[in-house]
Amino acid sequence: MQKLNRALLWSLEQYSDIRQNFRAEVMAHKVPRRIAIGSHATLYFEDFRTMKYQVQEMLRTERIFESAAIEDEIDAYNPLIPDGGNLKATFMIEYADEAERRAALAELGGIEHTVWIDVDGSVKVFAVANEDLERSTEEKASAVHFLRFELDEAAIAGFKSGGRVRFGIDHPGLAGEVALTAAQLESLARDFD
Repeated sequence: MQKLNRALLWSLEQYSDIRQNFRAEVMAHKVPRRIAIGSHATLYFEDFRTMKYQVQEMLRTERIFESAAIEDEIDAYNPLIPDGGNLKATFMIEYADEAERRAALAELGGIEHTVWIDVDGSVKVFAVANEDLERSTEEKASAVHFLRFELDEAAIAGFKSGGRVRFGIDHPGLAGEVALTAAQLESLARDFD
């Protein structure tokens, strides 16, 4: 999969002109890439388009136009783009009520290490979590984690051929699983191109 570089980004002025249309395109692109596992855990799968949008928005919001600062943003977001052998996701634990969220996170330490994918009933593949820094302790979970699902060739072939794909969480405090819809499967399968 293609990675970001400065030549692929728009200047602040260019982005201002196309932002509304690009934002609408990215929001529609994200819909099948959002996988809810129950009512409080969601995987948001990232790719080149979602990360380009993230970087463009960061540059716009922070008014970043200096070369070194742009490179820093690219370096921060490129690791979240899949490389053809994996899927990458932002994993969010979501509770609308702050007190409820705080109480839940206190019971969910280590949850990020219990998130898995299964392709065609094979062995569960657990995500590699938070490669940039540890976000949780055994006593408390963070509300946001970054996950990488590394798949072997057989799993990728099953994924691309429209096999049954499930994501799940084995943590007793928020256990659950979900099978991908056809639209979700089609969208995520492109990450292996």
